[in-house]
Amino acid sequence: MSAPPAPPSYPRIVAALRAAGCVFAEDEARLLLNAAADPAELTRLVDRRVAGLPLEHVLGWAEFCGLRISVDPGVFVPRRRTEFLVQRAAAVARPGDVVVDLCCGSGAIGAALAAAVGPIELYAGEVDPIAVPCARRNLAPVGGRVFQGDLYESLPVALRRRVAVLVANVPYVPTTAVGLMPPEARLHEAPVALDGGADGLAVLRRVAAAAPRWLAPGGHLLVEIGAEQVAAAVAAFAGAGLEPSPVTSEEYEATVLVGARPPETR
Repeated sequence: MSAPPAPPSYPRIVAALRAAGCVFAEDEARLLLNAAADPAELTRLVDRRVAGLPLEHVLGWAEFCGLRISVDPGVFVPRRRTEFLVQRAAAVARPGDVVVDLCCGSGAIGAALAAAVGPIELYAGEVDPIAVPCARRNLAPVGGRVFQGDLYESLPVALRRRVAVLVANVPYVPTTAVGLMPPEARLHEAPVALDGGADGLAVLRRVAAAAPRWLAPGGHLLVEIGAEQVAAAVAAFAGAGLEPSPVTSEEYEATVLVGARPPETR
């Protein structure tokens, strides 16, 4: 009986990942080595990554805001630039607030906000049935409740006019640009998490239009957008009666639009 093949060594893994086009081959090789329970599993993990699966789907988790977020195959992988969205939301949130993570995907934003702000009354909504169980695993430890459905249709009606912070990481890639995205995204993430319509803002407009019915007076809606979409997104927020304030981070190469619902006056 022949001996089983030797497990791939660190140099061999790095070489294989480089040949597959992985930019951070050394870092990925270390992560794969640490994740594998035995040589056979290591070989499977390396083969899946070389075949083009996102590293996060291979490992089963993504690092986001210092947290390890569970990410199932097919679920949108939280991006580092979205950490800026979390920072801006945390700046207007307070412990005890009602917070909604809409288009929640894995629930990464909600989990990160709970870690940054402290105890919050957290709800999340997601249309993709594949992502919902993943979000529930990530948000259960912080008491978050996850609902499946299209945008606000997923939320309990009792939340209307009670939401202090509404974060919606809406898809904002124009339809014609989805095909230009890296294969890891366009082949392995749900199209509903990427495609934002003709100009990338179709979902954003729907979220903005209905937000005043859900936000408490003085509450905030926050979304991530492309830098070239600021003018159109600001117009959508203003048209919905929100006071828009775009903010950009060079560090994260990200743009966030914050919309405040004006306080009610007597």
